[in-house]
Amino acid sequence: MKKIIGFMPLKLNNKRLAHKNTRLLNNKPLLLYNLTMLLSLEKVSEIYVYCSDKNICKFLPRGVKFLKRSKALDKDETNFTQLFQAFMQEIDADIYLCSHATAPFVSAKSANKCLESVMSGEFDSAFTATRLQDFLWDKNLKPLNFDPTNLPRSQDLEVLYKESSGIYVFEKQVFAKYHQRIGKKPYIVEIPFKEAIDINEESDFKLAEIFAMAEKKGGGGLKNVHF
Repeated sequence: MKKIIGFMPLKLNNKRLAHKNTRLLNNKPLLLYNLTMLLSLEKVSEIYVYCSDKNICKFLPRGVKFLKRSKALDKDETNFTQLFQAFMQEIDADIYLCSHATAPFVSAKSANKCLESVMSGEFDSAFTATRLQDFLWDKNLKPLNFDPTNLPRSQDLEVLYKESSGIYVFEKQVFAKYHQRIGKKPYIVEIPFKEAIDINEESDFKLAEIFAMAEKKGGGGLKNVHF
């Protein structure tokens, strides 16, 4: 049976939104939302939080392990490829599942879809994403997915996908060969607006508070709103 390891890389402090990972979202530290979801995944053998500061341990629920990383990885210029490589050098697995504290509403259902697609052997990686089917332009004001001289119906536009920070699942050999978390044959799990919320700015946190409060009240004022 393949060994599946889940991990969450994070810092105790962040430049754009200070202390966001431990900030209270509806009276619960932000990171607990995602970690609680990860703990519910039966296929995952172990779950690690990969952080340079042991003070994070007081926020971790039972069942989540702390793995200390080098403070050199806390630099602003550090990228996720470097984080993945450092973690994988310490913890061996056949399949890795990476998720982020900034995605508090990603569901176990979406995570399991990612896992099942890679475990099937048909796909070498999987990730969560939102579907974009709009008139999209690049920074040079060139259309990305349509011909402006022959406008299609919106439902006929080419579909593009935007990665969320929710779930990335990949085989060990994918990263070893390509040095990236998405391989050459990935599976995309489409997720709704709520699951795609990624907290980087104060406005993102305010939006998450609305959903968290509505969830606590059993839907509240959002029960008839579709995202």
